Amino acid sequence: QVQLVESGGGLVQVGGSLTLSCAASGNIARPNTMGWYRQSPGKQRELIARVTTGNNVYDGDAMKGRFTIARDSAKNTVDLRLISLGPEDTATYFCNYRYGLPGQWYGVDRWGKGTLVTVVS
Repeated sequence: QVQLVESGGGLVQVGGSLTLSCAASGNIARPNTMGWYRQSPGKQRELIARVTTGNNVYDGDAMKGRFTIARDSAKNTVDLRLISLGPEDTATYFCNYRYGLPGQWYGVDRWGKGTLVTVVS
């Protein structure tokens, strides 16, 4: 089993920034892809970005150009830097681990419990 633990969420003012961190542990298989998604109330979960063990980055629709994803494959961590936050960025942010690469998955798909980011004015 793979376990994911997210941290770094919280309350932030409009225009502020946050860094979310995710650490994976357990039966980590390679190659794999780790990424960040978010889900706002009443909306579907959407991909922000994901990055492979080879450091290939795949941006999702939610990337917005204001976020930066960074991975340390040796430590099995992936961070998401959020800047210039607005109320529309209020959401629960989820870390994801998948065994395989985009277009070639091997079945293991794990989610963290999520970390809430609330942007206030």
